[in-house]
Amino acid sequence: MAKVARLDDSQDRVLDAAAALFRARGFSATTVREIAAAAGILPGSLHYRFATKESLLIALMERAVEHATAAVRDAVAGCRDPLERLRLGLRAHMRILLSGDDAIYVLLYEWRSLTGGPREAIVRLRDRYEAFWDGLLHHAAGAGCLRDGVDLGLLRLFSFGAINWTAQWYSPEGRRTPDQIADAFWTFTGLGVLNDDARAANMTEVLELPATEALRKEEP
Repeated sequence: MAKVARLDDSQDRVLDAAAALFRARGFSATTVREIAAAAGILPGSLHYRFATKESLLIALMERAVEHATAAVRDAVAGCRDPLERLRLGLRAHMRILLSGDDAIYVLLYEWRSLTGGPREAIVRLRDRYEAFWDGLLHHAAGAGCLRDGVDLGLLRLFSFGAINWTAQWYSPEGRRTPDQIADAFWTFTGLGVLNDDARAANMTEVLELPATEALRKEEP
């Protein structure tokens, strides 16, 4: 019979096993017994470290946020140019997102499985990562690199909504690498897709309105 691993020596194994099962089957459909079996430990040992399945999910997501934050911090460390810091951070985020790490996928989608306090804990983790990006955006804005009046919060929401969806369609066999996809997004967002003539012809007062006013203007 295979030797059962001690939990103190295999926390990463437990979290990796949980991430793979949560991604494949969903949080709700996965049992603690299945996670323990996949990690090679006894269910009682798993319960000793993680009192509930929700606490295991929170620990898994916390590790994922820490890895993502560390990757972005490392990517921008030593760079002083505010726009280059954004570009390098975007590349790092895209690499983590498309790395195949099951925990990242779970972080993106399975937080919706939680309610009450556990869900609030996950939202705080997400907010902590997004606050780091808010800092990068405000640095760029403060340096005069962005157009006046840009709603930085809305810019972040739009950007991460588009970037994170890449995980749904990306294939390692595709034509573009994660860095190339990140650079394309950077170009589209930072420089736009209209040429100079088309941009001049289509500039309207809507572009200068606050976001809420722009939305209200388009209502029937």
